[in-house]
Amino acid sequence: MEPTAAPARPTPPRTLPIPAEGQDGLFRQSWYPLCLSSEVARGQVLGCPFLDGKVVAFRGDDGAVHVTSAYCPHLGADLSVGQVVGNHVQCAFHHWEYNGDGVCVKTGIGDPPPRSACLFVFPSQERWGIVWVFNGETPLFELPDMGYPEDQLLVWSYKLPRPFHSDPWVFAANTPDMQHLKAVHKVKFEHGDPHDEIRWDEWGLQYNIKARHQGGVPIDWNLGLRGTGCFWRTGSYGDWWCAAVTGFALPAPGLHHVYGAAMVLKGEQAEERLAIMRGITERTIGEDEKILDSIHYRQGTFTAADRTLAKYLTIVRNFPRAHPSAPFIR
Repeated sequence: MEPTAAPARPTPPRTLPIPAEGQDGLFRQSWYPLCLSSEVARGQVLGCPFLDGKVVAFRGDDGAVHVTSAYCPHLGADLSVGQVVGNHVQCAFHHWEYNGDGVCVKTGIGDPPPRSACLFVFPSQERWGIVWVFNGETPLFELPDMGYPEDQLLVWSYKLPRPFHSDPWVFAANTPDMQHLKAVHKVKFEHGDPHDEIRWDEWGLQYNIKARHQGGVPIDWNLGLRGTGCFWRTGSYGDWWCAAVTGFALPAPGLHHVYGAAMVLKGEQAEERLAIMRGITERTIGEDEKILDSIHYRQGTFTAADRTLAKYLTIVRNFPRAHPSAPFIR
């Protein structure tokens, strides 16, 4: 009787390392959602975890939102337990006040404010009902343009109730992952995978797809991804226009919190169409949720269908990383 051949021993897949958020104390320099606009009412200050530290968002009498480091440079009191006075945030401990530029303009007892008493101020914008912040002193790129002014849009903004246990770029990488779009979300491209249609830039990519969505609905979308903190899509769903943005807050290494906005043009059927968009969003995130909450993402054994994803992961691997706010927010 001939001896039975031993089964082939599996070998671990070769992987290309991708720096994790927080590795070497650094985070990717991208736009990230911080909170919903509705969470920061006029005259309110809100504390938020960000970049493994804490920041505050506050809205003054003028209606503008500012995002700064959370700890008073006097003795380190948490400004989120303070209050808004006019257009300033006031520390609860000794009533030092800081303006939107992070400069101390007043002390509680009247001493002249020390010149070095300053907060770190993050570049921030309010778009689509979300407060966005950039990791850095100056943004490297802008948030996307949906093609219509916001006052022409009916918008539904949301945040999911709990974070996912993976870095933001892991969710972002779904956009160039053609296998994922087809296998998980059942997107059927009309003319094969659109690898050759990708428009690359220094910070990400855009591409157009014509496909059938779940239920056979025709879609003609432009998908975009710039940086590692959000992606967007605009175009037609059936015979009407829609758009959506999904953003990934970065409270700490190994976590991201999903925010987003769906939007349609105002008009007679706007409410009905926005409800459809809401359903698509909830279903799509539900299809991703367990995957993104448990994945150990690594660039391993790829096929030809992964060539767009592989190029994006090269961008992620080499993306600028920094943490200028670290001494202020911890």
